[in-house]
Amino acid sequence: MQHTVITTTSSRSSGDGIVNVGYTRTIPGLLKLGQIVALFITVLCVRCARGWPNWAAFQFFEVVTLWFLGVFLIFFLMHLFKLHAKMSCINWPLTEFFHYAVGALLVFIASVVAAVKSGAVSALVTASVFGFMATFLMAVSLWTSYSVPAAHLKQDVSF
Repeated sequence: MQHTVITTTSSRSSGDGIVNVGYTRTIPGLLKLGQIVALFITVLCVRCARGWPNWAAFQFFEVVTLWFLGVFLIFFLMHLFKLHAKMSCINWPLTEFFHYAVGALLVFIASVVAAVKSGAVSALVTASVFGFMATFLMAVSLWTSYSVPAAHLKQDVSF
């Protein structure tokens, strides 16, 4: 009788520390960074604009973009510091999917309202353009987070 012994060794790499720097090089990490940057520029443009033609519309735009900037920053930091693995009582992929869906819808609506009500104020037009960019990035994140592989779509039907 032959016995085979398999030994494994583990080595600590840079990914085993407290900070998961490798996440920033993945597609979801880059998408989150892009969303954060686009929403940050949007908030800055709305805050720095002078002479808002429709104050209520841009307050709505500002609140929506600021809220989702904060939410996506929290999600990014949770993945960066691996906190999502320590809080397993929450279904994080589903939570992020929900926030992407609601965020894409609300930021899109707010960007359309901002584009229509901008009154040719350049900072507000720029803010609405970056709002549309953030909406696109959220839609891509939404699509990639719950895309069904083609292998699961095939069903073996035998009679």
